[in-house]
Amino acid sequence: MLTSFVEMDRAAMMLKLLGDKTRLTMVKLLSTNDFCVCEFVEIFKISQPAVSQHIRKLKDAGLVSESRKGQWVFYSINKECDTYPFIQSLLEHLPDQDYRMTQLEKQGLRISCQE
Repeated sequence: MLTSFVEMDRAAMMLKLLGDKTRLTMVKLLSTNDFCVCEFVEIFKISQPAVSQHIRKLKDAGLVSESRKGQWVFYSINKECDTYPFIQSLLEHLPDQDYRMTQLEKQGLRISCQE
């Protein structure tokens, strides 16, 4: 079995990017579900511009991809990213965050931007 390694500089950059708790939590959430910015605004209780800034950094690093559904943009983990196996192995050691999505659903705010 071949093991792929991440260059040290790239690994350091990814670890620095994920050193932010909000971005780390976003990536953990995106590893199991797609989200739009409005949902992250509700989950993290931060402004839309702040969420967009975090998403932009994750997209610039190649960790997150986007897809359009009507007028809305949804974000997901980019499994084609060269560092995805590295990131995935890190995420396996973090607690599940799906309870945050469940809370959104209970509040009637899941995919609220489509309403």
